Amino acid sequence: MKKGAKEQKEARRNIQPLADRVLVRREEVKEKSASGIIIPDTAKTEKSKIGVVIAVGPGRFGEEGDLIPMTLKIGAKVIFNAGWDNEVDLGDDEEYFLVKESDILAVIK
Repeated sequence: MKKGAKEQKEARRNIQPLADRVLVRREEVKEKSASGIIIPDTAKTEKSKIGVVIAVGPGRFGEEGDLIPMTLKIGAKVIFNAGWDNEVDLGDDEEYFLVKESDILAVIK
């Protein structure tokens, strides 16, 4: 039985990453060939590593026990290291990844 849209949204909202973890939803990026033809994601061999931050943890603890807060904010568009070991299934058709803040390579402005 498939979850309704409201239940899927609620599942995403109920996830709180721990420590310096970030929940990222992969974004589909449409690419064009040199002649202007749009290449769909299904034709690409490697998927986009661009996504949107959905949730962030509180931060990590330093060596002296002080909390080092996260620098990322919800809604930031980022380039990240994606792998099979950090993919999370939230029951919808989107792709989510739970990565450490250090796995975020750049913020797209």
